[in-house]
Amino acid sequence: MLKIGEINELTILRETSVGLFLGDDEDNDVLLPIKYMPEKFEIGDKLSVFIYTDSEDRVIATNLVPKIALNEFAFLQVNAIDQVGAFMDWGLEKDLLVPFKNQNRKMEKDRWYVVFMYLDPESNRLVGSCKVNRYLKPDKVDLEIGQQVQILVWESTDLGLNVIIENKYRGLVFRNEIFQKVYLGDVLPGFVKNIRDEDNRVDISLQQQGYQNVEPNSRRILDLLKQKNGFLKLSDKSDPEDIHDELEMSKKTFKKAIGALFREQRIRIEEEGIYLV
Repeated sequence: MLKIGEINELTILRETSVGLFLGDDEDNDVLLPIKYMPEKFEIGDKLSVFIYTDSEDRVIATNLVPKIALNEFAFLQVNAIDQVGAFMDWGLEKDLLVPFKNQNRKMEKDRWYVVFMYLDPESNRLVGSCKVNRYLKPDKVDLEIGQQVQILVWESTDLGLNVIIENKYRGLVFRNEIFQKVYLGDVLPGFVKNIRDEDNRVDISLQQQGYQNVEPNSRRILDLLKQKNGFLKLSDKSDPEDIHDELEMSKKTFKKAIGALFREQRIRIEEEGIYLV
């Protein structure tokens, strides 16, 4: 069965004047237009292609890689607005439609939004929606504390940043735990810090927790010491803002990192700062 909205691995069946016809194991075929044909091929070769419907609602294949796939979220820009909705740039010739009924608020041309893409069962078309919460899974969270995950930064709140975890779950990065520049739409690695039993909400950290976080930060301090001729005007008594401005880490993380370096006799800690040994 051809999977619309996904990458399919298909076999080249025949060449025609308009392109290549590709097929699956169930005798379904689809056209790969001539402009997407590989330079070299043989009948029987396997090709990985994305399947979608074109402007005339025909199922078609392309070797272009879209910015979003079926049942996933992505940060996309509005190319145009008309009487039916907003048309998003998702990397293919035919824009992705977000109908007005799927918008939380009226979308604007050239602005960027987090969009979920699904297959409309009635029209068999790929459609976008900005109603993010509708497509997240709140009932059961199949994650573990400390697990590394991929997150998409979704929106900013008073508490911090709401993120989408692994295209499935809602998470929160607390504002006082952000020590690097982060923008809406960023796709980043994150670490599961806590899963709240009462509502299955997930707290995410941008840094590994515990001693695992010390080693990379220790390396960062060593690298900066080498750049600064072996001295940093920072110590465990420094102001947290000064530490953040210089190293983009919290004072707590900084103290753990320099403590590890001191035990390894890599640095010397004095009142005026730290020295490279």
